[in-house]
Amino acid sequence: MEKNHAYNHFRTEVEPALVSKLEEFQLLGYNEVSESGLWDFLIRKKWKKVKEDIKIHEIIDDILCVKVSDYINFTTIDMYKNNEFNLEDENEMKELLK
Repeated sequence: MEKNHAYNHFRTEVEPALVSKLEEFQLLGYNEVSESGLWDFLIRKKWKKVKEDIKIHEIIDDILCVKVSDYINFTTIDMYKNNEFNLEDENEMKELLK
């Protein structure tokens, strides 16, 4: 997680919105999503370009508009980027296909 992101100072203020979004994810069966994981997604994907004069209501709107599919796609791609698979290795191929 990026510690020096410009929007980190909003985190405690928008925590109720984060909790609400996590509860929505849980209702849809995604119980493994954490608050820090959701915040990391927002910082690394949604807020890559920092807006200087952003308002708190815009931050909350961004949080509440996160789609489960966007989060899952981001984490899946991130996982593949961070893991090196050797598709030539039969054992690794079987592990990947589980």
